[in-house]
Amino acid sequence: MLHAQRLPGARERQSVANALHAAEKTCDRRGVQLTPIRRAVLEALWQVDQPIGAYELIRKLETRLGRKLAPPTVYRVLDFLLEQKFIARIETRNAFIPCAHPDHEHTCVFFICEACGSSAEVENDKVEALFNIDAAALGFRIGKRVIEMQGMCANCLTASGAAT
Repeated sequence: MLHAQRLPGARERQSVANALHAAEKTCDRRGVQLTPIRRAVLEALWQVDQPIGAYELIRKLETRLGRKLAPPTVYRVLDFLLEQKFIARIETRNAFIPCAHPDHEHTCVFFICEACGSSAEVENDKVEALFNIDAAALGFRIGKRVIEMQGMCANCLTASGAAT
C-alpha cells in the first residue's frame, strides 16, 4: 500500500501541534525525554516546508528563542531526533526533515522538488518488500533506510507549463 504525506508547512499549525503531541507520547512510551530544546528543534523542522541544513536551523532557532545556540548542542539534538526516527537526514543536501511516520520502521522515500525545495515522504509496502528480499539474497542487514528522488513537484510543473 502506498502512503504519501506532504509535510505540513507553517500555515498548518494544528498539524504541527499534532505531530509534536505524537512525539511527546512516543517519547513517554520509549522512556526518553523530549526536552524543551529537543521540542523546539522538532517544531522548527515541522514548520519548514522543505529540508533544512543545521546552520540554517540554528539561525531560525536563535531568532525564535532570542539566544545563541552552540552548534554541538543542536547536533546532539538532531542525533537524538534521528535515533528516535522523528527526523531523517537528506544525504544529498546535508539537511534534515521530519518523518511523517516515526511510529514504525520503514524506508523513508522522499520526493524533493529541485525548483521550490518542497518535499513529500512516501511509504510503499511493495518497495519495502523488494528491498528486504534483495537484502536477504545478499545476506545484507539494512540499517538506515532513506531514499531520495529529485525532480519537480506538480505545482512547479504546472507553474512552468511543463506538466504532462
